[in-house]
Amino acid sequence: MKMVKNAVGRMVPTEINGEKVIPYKGIGKHRPEGRKYAPKIVTAADYPPDGDKRVPSLKEALVKAGLKDGMVISTHHHLRDGDLVANQIFDIAAELGVKDLVWFPSASFPCHKEVIKHLESGVVHHIEGSMNGPLGRFTSEGKMKGTAVLRSHGGRYQAVQDGEVKIDIAVLAAPTADAFGNGHGLEGPSACGGLGYALADYQFAEKVIVVTDNLVPFPAIPMQIIGNYVDYVVEMDKIGIPELIVSGTTQITKSPDRLLIAELTARFCDAAGLVKDGFSFQMGAGGTSLSIGLFFHEMLKARGIRARFAVGGSTQYSTKMLEDGCLDYMLDAQTFDLEAVRSMRENRTKHPDISIFHCYDYHAKGNFTTMMDVMILGGTEVDVNYNGNVVTHSDGYLLHGIGGWQNCLFAKCTILPVPLFRNRIPIIVDEVTTLVGPGELIDVIVTERGIAINPRRQDLIDKVKNAGLPLKTIQELKEEAERICGKPQKPELGDKIVAAIKWVDGTVLDVVRQVKT
Repeated sequence: MKMVKNAVGRMVPTEINGEKVIPYKGIGKHRPEGRKYAPKIVTAADYPPDGDKRVPSLKEALVKAGLKDGMVISTHHHLRDGDLVANQIFDIAAELGVKDLVWFPSASFPCHKEVIKHLESGVVHHIEGSMNGPLGRFTSEGKMKGTAVLRSHGGRYQAVQDGEVKIDIAVLAAPTADAFGNGHGLEGPSACGGLGYALADYQFAEKVIVVTDNLVPFPAIPMQIIGNYVDYVVEMDKIGIPELIVSGTTQITKSPDRLLIAELTARFCDAAGLVKDGFSFQMGAGGTSLSIGLFFHEMLKARGIRARFAVGGSTQYSTKMLEDGCLDYMLDAQTFDLEAVRSMRENRTKHPDISIFHCYDYHAKGNFTTMMDVMILGGTEVDVNYNGNVVTHSDGYLLHGIGGWQNCLFAKCTILPVPLFRNRIPIIVDEVTTLVGPGELIDVIVTERGIAINPRRQDLIDKVKNAGLPLKTIQELKEEAERICGKPQKPELGDKIVAAIKWVDGTVLDVVRQVKT
């Protein structure tokens, strides 16, 4: 395999799974040429005139869609760890004797560990999508036949637009759908909120199958999935396990250290002048992020001002901010708990569902991310050059997906609130195990023992230098962690490349190597 050094000094291959790839060139340096990929033209005359596209089973739908060896099969992850659909696809493929499929999920979860047997048997050749838990561990140990490809949520959309990934069959779970194929996630026993991650799948796939456990008369409104793109509709008894689809118990952290990190983050944002009337933000659903949101809410309410919009990942806490009048709009691509699902259903004009195209797509004519004032993200590792890692741990195991993390780095101020160490392993290191986000886009690191501001952001340093915050250099934080925990050992990695990390423009940023076991 030919390897070259990319713009950040990482050695990456020029070919992955038999296809040529482009090494990372730098922020904003790659400009693809040509036109967007499009599926074959169809005609409405080939579809039922009464609009009823139902078929009796998922197996029959897959057969009608022409399932065969080597196809790319896509799914979305809105059912999260409660998904009962994706595993069935590959069980059916195994029954039909189909081999060498490529699974292209927007993300996977521990519930998808059943796919491992299909990777072992050859039904699935490799996975191109964010991987969590057992699938990541399986891949890290070099057991996958092909090379995994990890992309951000926006990078996934970009890859489909470019024709880098051509989806043969998209199987899309819809908690509510009609016989024509319109679908949404607001109602039904498997309600999950928005379905924004399915947009590329139904727009660009050659064949689209909608699967539901709540079939309603036409039209299913809102049309988060548009039936005009859909070939077949399958009704099942159950597509998801509700208690595993959305948490319902998403709570702020109770850890004193994490609460301190949240408080310091909020104080930093305030001192930097970021928390102001009309500001915008995005943060995750983790305990620390939720706590930061709570601090923001209290500040806004006390001062009688409002945030203009938040992009999410919505939770009960952002919903409360919206319904308290402290937030004008919750633009939601993913709904994390039951209160947020209710809000999307009841507050349609203030809490609309959006797609990855709106907020993260690199090939759109602008997107929401660059408009955001404050971006709160997590990380598994950060190095002294502010490079970030979110997919592997310090032991080299691939256990997380990229999600929207890379796309979010383009916000006006990107902050990583992270503990100084986890399980007595320092988070701040000399060099990240896997480079997922270039340091030039990461502005602030907040830990329980101090705040480091990227020297590139002299404007932020000037604004907060007299605010009484515990400001330190990134080197000082690293050294403090090592005094407490000792210097971490680098993982033992082999030569085999088990996964590639794509940047938002489709170029190869880094690779993940096999862990020696």
